[in-house]
Amino acid sequence: MNSRVSDETGKESGEIARLISYVVLIATSGGLFWEAMTIPTSRFEVLGAGAFPALVYGCLILLLASAIATSVRRIPASAYARFAEDFQTWIKTRRLVFVLFVCLGLYLAVMPVIGYPIATFVFLVVLQFWFAPKTRSAAVTVLILAIVFSVGLNWLFDEVFNVFLPRGS
Repeated sequence: MNSRVSDETGKESGEIARLISYVVLIATSGGLFWEAMTIPTSRFEVLGAGAFPALVYGCLILLLASAIATSVRRIPASAYARFAEDFQTWIKTRRLVFVLFVCLGLYLAVMPVIGYPIATFVFLVVLQFWFAPKTRSAAVTVLILAIVFSVGLNWLFDEVFNVFLPRGS
């Protein structure tokens, strides 16, 4: 009996997650439809370059609206509260993944400003210290790897491949 309740809760949470993905996709499709409609037409084309993308996104919006309506009818009202709890648990169990993505976003944002070597060094040191064991030998390994992959790769691309990585402003 307990596993059946767990299966139902899992199905309901999955349906709510599917509903959220439909809403995100319909919002994205709406924005892309709007962008397709703003593509200028030339005097040689009756429909214009944005006609086909607008048609595709319009059809996608209609399909997603239908999927949202179907999904909303399937989900019992009590499932939304359980979904919030399940979502919090899901976030907690994957917190390290979110830390990684936040660090990656910051890394990509500051690289044009401070340059590849410094941004990469800081990025690698922060992440490796976060994930590595807290020992003296691990700290030395973290610093060596950060130096090799920041300064060493910058030198390799600069001197060997003649490809210049971002230097910063």
